[in-house]
Order: sequence, then C-alpha cells, then structure tokens
Amino acid sequence: MTRLHVPVSLRWSDLDAYQHVNNVEMFRLLEDARITAFWEHPGAEDGEAWPTAVLATGPDAPSHTLVAHQEIEYLRPLGFTRHPVRVEMWIGHLGGASLDVCYEVHDGGPRFDRVGPSSGGRPYARATTTIVVVDARTGAPRRLAPAERAAWEPFLGEPIAFRRRS
Repeated sequence: MTRLHVPVSLRWSDLDAYQHVNNVEMFRLLEDARITAFWEHPGAEDGEAWPTAVLATGPDAPSHTLVAHQEIEYLRPLGFTRHPVRVEMWIGHLGGASLDVCYEVHDGGPRFDRVGPSSGGRPYARATTTIVVVDARTGAPRRLAPAERAAWEPFLGEPIAFRRRS
C-alpha cells in the first residue's frame, strides 16, 4: 500500500512535564500533516507539490473541510527531536462527501521520500480522522469531486483496526 510520508517538526512547547509530546499536541501534528498533504499550495514548484493537495483553502475557497470524528491510540511516548517526525498517511475510506484519513507517527530524519510503502517501524501513535467536505456557501456536505477522488484513490488502504476495550 502506498502512503504519504509527511515531515512535521516538533516544537519545544509540544512537550509536557514528562518530556514527551502531549496527547493534545499529537492531534496538532496530525492536523499539520493533513493540511500539508491535502490543501493546495499556490506557487509550489512541481517537485514541492503533493499529489493529494487538491483542496482549495482560505476564506474564499468554494469548499471547507470539517472534522467529523477523530480517534487515536498512543502506543509509546514521543520525545523531542530536532528532525521532523514522519507522519505516514493513507485513506482508509472514500465516501460520497467524506474520507477517513489514517495516520501513523514514526521516527523521521533529515530527509525522506514523500511517497512510498510503510516504513515498517514501530509507530508512536496511530489515528483516524473523518473529514467531511462541505460547500462553503451553504454549509452542506458536497460530493467529492472527480479530481479529488483521482488524487486520493492511489492512497486507499486498509483502515486502522483500533483496539477495543470491553
């Protein structure tokens, strides 16, 4: 399965009193990766453009994205590192007006490929965010456009199977 590999830099303020990334800040890391991977970047050179960055952004954009659901499992503490962490992303489900973005947070490095298979390492966290695409004018969900589907379908994979407690 092909994944996006998004570098996200940590901030010193992301750490809590135990010197690892705070649980709330982990969601910020995932948000940063999602914005990088899915929002258009006007002026980006071809080598800088993400193949999945097809959503227009800003207050005048024709569509907005809303978070409908998020779930995360913290698997081990993530301490501070100067190198960006690698947020591996794929699509677990493409619906009519929504998509499930799946993530694993891994060790990064100074540079790594933007697209490829799983790094195979032991993740710090895994998560899923359900995004609903809405018409900015009406606020109602809108169908995913053919260009969006075409950009995202190569990254379709198995959704994350979270542990369930009984």
